[in-house]
Amino acid sequence: MELIAGQDRIAYSALPSRSALRWPGGARLAVWVAPNIEHYEYLPEQVRVRNPWPRLPHPDILGYGLRDYGNRVGVWRLMELFDRLELPVTVSLSMAVLDMYPDLAQAMMERQWEFMSHGLYNTRYHWNMSEDEEREAIAQCQEIHLRHTGQRLKGWFSPAASNTLRTPDLVAESGISYLCDLYHDDQPTPIRVRSGELTSLPYSMEINDSIAWRRGQEAEAFARKIRDEFDVLYAEGAEHGRVMNIAVHPFIMGQPHRIDALDHALQYIRSHEGVWFATGAQIVDCYRQQQAKDSP
Repeated sequence: MELIAGQDRIAYSALPSRSALRWPGGARLAVWVAPNIEHYEYLPEQVRVRNPWPRLPHPDILGYGLRDYGNRVGVWRLMELFDRLELPVTVSLSMAVLDMYPDLAQAMMERQWEFMSHGLYNTRYHWNMSEDEEREAIAQCQEIHLRHTGQRLKGWFSPAASNTLRTPDLVAESGISYLCDLYHDDQPTPIRVRSGELTSLPYSMEINDSIAWRRGQEAEAFARKIRDEFDVLYAEGAEHGRVMNIAVHPFIMGQPHRIDALDHALQYIRSHEGVWFATGAQIVDCYRQQQAKDSP
């Protein structure tokens, strides 16, 4: 089948030339908070392009234990914070979590958190998968989500950002409406696919505690980045609506010495009028409705 080239996936669009994007209630900025709740296999069975665990020999007890802390302890700290601030949440979720951790699955569903698939495990990369293999991996995620929620997935973010050239086509084929594998814009944008409709939703690798952590930036520096990015996008959004994503991980910002910094940054955003806290699907639905109205 046709493989769509990169330059044809997303038509170039200069932001100032676009029709003004408006959010509900006249909000300047749509903010979506995405905790990455993941499972890392203790001894990964499918190692393709790179080994998930940098420390040898295996098992990498230090790496595994830190991430396990996130699902045992850190995630509950994030839940308490998000509950207190009454934030809608879109989980970038290793779908196996719903089967492996019933207490966590129940807590997320009770809060009506939106689940965006982050693959089956965060150690099952999609790089070098054949088309049929990747289609089956996406189908596995759909099956788990449907079994637990009675609904099909709306969002996709490839595990460890391991998307392939065919990923957009295959997630659209599966009925998924938005993709977070692209980091090219401050607004949603359409993605050309072989069939169906797919929208790119801005996901951040900058306002992302995992990247900050790897760069040696501690909690206060990360919180400062959140506030600085918000200030610029909020000002720009007065004329043309923007999207801001805040990506966090329970094993990083869920640590006791970091949670207050995240709390203060989110409270800073909440102190401003004209901010729409939303789920990924809500943002994409609003964007598509406006695109439909603007179409000739």
